[in-house]
This record gives sequence, structure tokens and C-alpha cells, in this order.
Amino acid sequence: MRGSPLRILVVGAGLAGLAVARALRLAGLRPDVTEKLPPSERPDFGLYLPGNAERALRRLDLDGPVRRLGQVIHRQRFLDATGAPLCEVDLDGFWGGVGECRALPHRDLYRVLLTGAGGAVRHGAEVSAVEPLPGRVGVTFTDGTAAEYDLVVGADGPRSSVRALAALGGPPRPAGQVVYRSVVRDGPAVADWTALLGQRAGFLVVPIGAGRLHCYADEAGGTLPADPKARLREVFSGYGGPVPEVLDALDEVHVELSDEVELGRWSRGRVLLVGDAAHATAPALSQGAAMALEDAVVLAESLAAAGSVEAALLAYESRRRPRTRWVRDRTRDRNRTRDVPPALRDPLLRGRGGRIFQEHYRLLVGPL
Repeated sequence: MRGSPLRILVVGAGLAGLAVARALRLAGLRPDVTEKLPPSERPDFGLYLPGNAERALRRLDLDGPVRRLGQVIHRQRFLDATGAPLCEVDLDGFWGGVGECRALPHRDLYRVLLTGAGGAVRHGAEVSAVEPLPGRVGVTFTDGTAAEYDLVVGADGPRSSVRALAALGGPPRPAGQVVYRSVVRDGPAVADWTALLGQRAGFLVVPIGAGRLHCYADEAGGTLPADPKARLREVFSGYGGPVPEVLDALDEVHVELSDEVELGRWSRGRVLLVGDAAHATAPALSQGAAMALEDAVVLAESLAAAGSVEAALLAYESRRRPRTRWVRDRTRDRNRTRDVPPALRDPLLRGRGGRIFQEHYRLLVGPL
């Protein structure tokens, strides 16, 4: 269907929605992109993109702009809570032939994708109804306007309204973690992706260029703290390595509960879910953005190759489910590893940790 006059609506202008819009434009299509939130600056936190994310950006012809941003990460270092080494992963060796691993500010990647998607987003356009019609989808917005589309793509995150309106699933399931993110300036010198594993809690520091550090921490739990910065200092005050200096340099801290979305199907009629709306996981493997970018590439390829929208959606889901299922299962494995008492876990990681953590990405090295 390459170049066919399909009318497509992409709901959600985050990373997933903009990646889908970019992929569709490269396939000769011009989707409408809507976002219920007003235009604003993206949150000031970092992203770590494993090699498969860079490969997807290359397929979207956006690797050039991204290559000028952030910092290439060559090594992962796992430490115990005191800062003593546990294991390492050679990222260049593992992802060789796939793509570089890179860490960069979230808003920088967002701007690249927004430009690549054509820059036209209808903000403040919230969908209130999605109605299956013969060969089409009727969409009504909260301002009373309505339109019909050949395909509606729900890229509106783990709490997707499209998912609910299309009867594809309910609210996300809590993954059982409180997640903290921050960007630190004038912090300690850190050259590698560096994670400290404690008792049911972990602290990650990644350089994202220009002397900035992306800091990510999580702890088991299901309640948001009233004062995220104070809670971080309480939980991680006894950690070693770069953590004390990072805690001293903290400014703004974003906190949220991690979600998981697991659905029996991703489409109904001509309504399709992508990204976190379809398959959100806890962020332990840093695959949220990578899976969204891959979704975009495969969706555009499926539409170009199939003879109908329905056949394209079937082909898309058949290709994507094994990889997203792998990410979900390996994420759960990673979280279970973190939750093992350190007295049992740390000797195992010192002996076989590098191989264990590489295994979590084995399937993702292969083709999309």
C-alpha cells in the first residue's frame, strides 16, 4: 500500500507517536498527529538507548541528527551497594554490527523525532469516542469535532485512552516499583553506565554529555513519596561509588510508579496500539524507547507490504509480539535478580553476571 491515500490518525505525540509519524512519512503517507496535552518542554531527564534503538533510528533515517547528541556508552558496570565491582558488559562487543549504545536528554530525542515527523501536531485534541465503521474508524474529539480514518494508531502511553475506547484493555497493572529520575549537573565524573544494586533497590548513573548525568533509581513499593528528593536520600544514603556526590548535587526529581501493560490483542478493526499503550514494562532493560522505535519501523513496513490494512495489522502484530514478550519476560527476570538478597545475589553476579545480563538482550541483537 505504499503511496496509497490512506487517512491515518496517530493519537499521542510522545516518542512512540512521533516515531510512527516519521516512519509513515518515509512510506509516502501523511498521518494526522494529535496530542491531548498542550505543547510544552519535555521533562528534563535522560534516556539510555541500547544498540537496537540506534538501529531503528537508522531505519528511520534519524541516526545522523541523534549522533550529534548525548554520549556513546561503551561499558556497563554493575556494583554492589558499597561500590565494589560485581560484573561488567562490553557494549561495543555485544552490540557490534547492530548499533551504538547512547545516552542523551529525553527532550533532545523528542525534538529530533518531532522534526522528522514533520512538526505538525494538533495539541489539545483529546479523543472521546472511537467507532468501528465498515473499512474505516469514526473518531470524535472532546471539542465536538469528528472525522473518519482508514487507520487509528493509539500511541498514547500506558494509560492509553484509545485502548479503553476501543475495548482493547483496561488500566495498566502496577509493576511494583517506585521510579525516580533526575539530571545532575556538576556531579561526579562518571564515564560508564554504572548501576549499584542494593536490597530491593538500585541506583543508576549514566553520562548524557556536556557534563550532565542521568540518574535513575528504583525501589520496591507502590506508594509515591511526598518528598521524592528526601526519600532518595533516605533510601540510598548508605550507598557508595558515585551515589553520595550525586545525592548532594540533586535538584529536581521526577517520581512515578512503574506500569506494565499485557494485552491479548493489540488491534480491533482498524484501531491499533503501539509502544507503551500495547506493551509497557518496568524500565529495568531501558527498552521502552527502543521498542517504540522498532514498532514504528515494522508498522510502516507492514503497511507497505500488505494488500489491506487488516492484513498489515496482522503481519505487524505477528512480527512484534515475540520481541515485546521477550522484553517483558527478561524485565521480570532482571527485577527478580535485583530482589534476591545481596548475600546470595552478589557472589553469583561476580561469577556470571556479565553473561546473565547479556542474555537479557540476546533476542534483540537479531533482526526486527
